[in-house]
Amino acid sequence: MNRAILTLWLLPRNLGVLLLRLYRAVISPLYGDVCRYYPSCSAYALGAVQEYGLIVGSFFAARRVLRCHPWAEGGIDDVPLKRHRRFAVTSFGFVVPLATERADPHVWTS
Repeated sequence: MNRAILTLWLLPRNLGVLLLRLYRAVISPLYGDVCRYYPSCSAYALGAVQEYGLIVGSFFAARRVLRCHPWAEGGIDDVPLKRHRRFAVTSFGFVVPLATERADPHVWTS
């Protein structure tokens, strides 16, 4: 796929990342450290959206929030990772296409 098309394809995922980053910066500090799980539910949602996209990641996040209740044991609950990653995550958290490099830089194709 063309890099521009991939960037458009990743736009909904990155909008979700932006909304979750805003939530974590503005609203989450008001509640304090109350989550029974590690990472927190908002960090889990961010990782799920980065890894699986907006729709599937939101499904993972909703399942996690439903598991988080006063009688839950809590503990470590990481986002399951995909076997094959097609995207990279920037330092801000946005998802970008992986940089493709030629196997041999001395081989030119015309």
